[in-house]
Amino acid sequence: MKQIHPYKTVDEALISLDNGGRFYNLFTQAEDGTITQAELAKVGGLFNEKQNMILFLDLSLSQLDAESQEQIISKLDDNLKATYGKHKPTEMSPSEVNEIGTKSSNIVVTGIPEMKESRNYFSGMILVPVGKAFVPIPISDMYTVYEIKDEQSSEMILITHAKGSEKLPEKRIKVGGVLKEVKPKKNEKLVVKQFLEINYFLDLD
Repeated sequence: MKQIHPYKTVDEALISLDNGGRFYNLFTQAEDGTITQAELAKVGGLFNEKQNMILFLDLSLSQLDAESQEQIISKLDDNLKATYGKHKPTEMSPSEVNEIGTKSSNIVVTGIPEMKESRNYFSGMILVPVGKAFVPIPISDMYTVYEIKDEQSSEMILITHAKGSEKLPEKRIKVGGVLKEVKPKKNEKLVVKQFLEINYFLDLD
């Protein structure tokens, strides 16, 4: 999980994003007026994680007005534009996520996170490779869990990030991640049916 520091101007965004890529991207040129996947991956600290790249880009541009955002998107090369169209996040309230959120899609939610005990939401084990063996690890040990309540109602969405990451601040923030399904064990009654596994957040204060 990473905190996003959004761009304040179009020029700032273009200087950052049109960066030439990493040293081995021999056919990618800095400041040529076109933003490629290699350049977006470099500034986002990513490699071939297309869905995360688009989430990073969308949140990085989120403080610009619509016209400025469109100006940046127009600079994406054809391949990156297609990826952007496929994975562009949907901004929703927690109640909208619960009603119409699509599994495996990028979603952005705003609110104040409240930390919870992960064992109250997740049960079961997952096999994690350790050397040549697979070790069963409780799913609840993998995640730090929070609730974000709807700003217009008491409805909430569960959000998570990998344990070991910096904890989220308990103030109004915007989080972005991938909506995932909670898979129950046989005859198990679920507390929640889905959760947002977040990759990025930005401070709104």
